[in-house]
Amino acid sequence: MRVLARQVSEAAEALIVTWNAAAQSAVPRLSSLQLEALLIARRSPGINLTGMAERIGAAPPAASRLCDRLEAAGLLERRRTSTNRREIELKLTPHGQHMLEALAERRLVAISQVLLQVPAAQGEALLVGLRAFTEAVNVEKTIPEP
Repeated sequence: MRVLARQVSEAAEALIVTWNAAAQSAVPRLSSLQLEALLIARRSPGINLTGMAERIGAAPPAASRLCDRLEAAGLLERRRTSTNRREIELKLTPHGQHMLEALAERRLVAISQVLLQVPAAQGEALLVGLRAFTEAVNVEKTIPEP
């Protein structure tokens, strides 16, 4: 299994490089952690700061500083919740949503350009393999830790 893991890792490197290169051309240029926070805010609108900190694996003060920077860039907004005035919810701004959509389009174009060089059958096999990998990751996330 270790040999297969090494081969998959090496083969995935080109995909990861292509994926990340598209993000490096984003304006504003974001760190991977900032981008992750925006994606979390998009998937979980209204997430609170504690939830964000847990999802990115950071302490609440570090998550707060990260959100400060995203808010200053006009990509994220904080609001007090209507149910608990002490709790802050996070939401993408229209500018943040547009930036993520533009990034997704840049990634789509970059990957499409590479796939033009890949025979159709191999592209389909790649997709089947990636879907199986995704399913395995999702199953792993649902298994409770001992």
